[in-house]
Amino acid sequence: MSIRPVTEARRAMPTMEGAGVHLHRAFGFQDPSELDPFLLFDDFRNNRPEDYLRGFPWHPHRGIETITYVLAGSVEHGDSLGNTGTLGAGDVQWMTAGSGILHQEMPFGNARGQMHGFQLWGNLPSSLKMTAPRYQDVQGTEIPEVIDDDGTVVRVIVGEFWGRRGPVDGIAADPQYLDVSVPAGVKKTFRIDTYRRAFAYVFEGTAAFADASRPTGVLLEKEVMGQELNIRDMSGDRTLIRFGTGDEVTVQAGPEGVRFLLISGAPIEEPVAWHGPIVMNTQDELRQAIRDLQNGTFIKAAH
Repeated sequence: MSIRPVTEARRAMPTMEGAGVHLHRAFGFQDPSELDPFLLFDDFRNNRPEDYLRGFPWHPHRGIETITYVLAGSVEHGDSLGNTGTLGAGDVQWMTAGSGILHQEMPFGNARGQMHGFQLWGNLPSSLKMTAPRYQDVQGTEIPEVIDDDGTVVRVIVGEFWGRRGPVDGIAADPQYLDVSVPAGVKKTFRIDTYRRAFAYVFEGTAAFADASRPTGVLLEKEVMGQELNIRDMSGDRTLIRFGTGDEVTVQAGPEGVRFLLISGAPIEEPVAWHGPIVMNTQDELRQAIRDLQNGTFIKAAH
């Protein structure tokens, strides 16, 4: 067994998307090989309706999959194929854009005005870039939740973990997408396939992700559950952790516990030609997608 080293820890950066939605971007529109097969990850979390109600009006996607996970509030969606629906707290939508789709996503707050969710973009290999679009809408009640003896709770959204399998399937990157909560002071190790790229995104509490092979950052002394511990890379709210190679990730929860997403996927390792919500393999394919948008042939007939 080998612990994956922490190659980078960085805070998500505030940005604005759609018609004026304030959010934090952990990664995206940078080097696409960095977290291949994943391209972009946004944390859209607000307590003020004016920061999110304008939403994400009609826009195109081609060549990717988008994964939306809602924690608070709701997201109403519709698309050019006539699909409509609402994602509530705990729900997940996995949209395969494939050959092309036009859709919109409009967020709404809960009774206290809070809106919180995540969106992850996964790339599609060249063989599936022009596949037929499809949706997988999953209610929160369908997502298995595993509770370990030490109080660790894992929601298995995609992939298999601790003998349970998430309800989303047939995804090109064969990903694992986990929502993990570790109680205060607990140290926990999670297995990840050696050949997958992996990252964690901390959104509640603090934690130190152990890095046995190559320590990084400042060594801090903290009191956790009455014990003095030496902890590296204490990562708090809205922090992205990138891992190197290995087959285990170890986390030491801070004094208030930690909640994070642990996501991994098999790299595609193909050329990327990227313009906004359209991701192809070549510039010629990208130019063709733009022409299709301009001449009204972006949406392909179902076969």
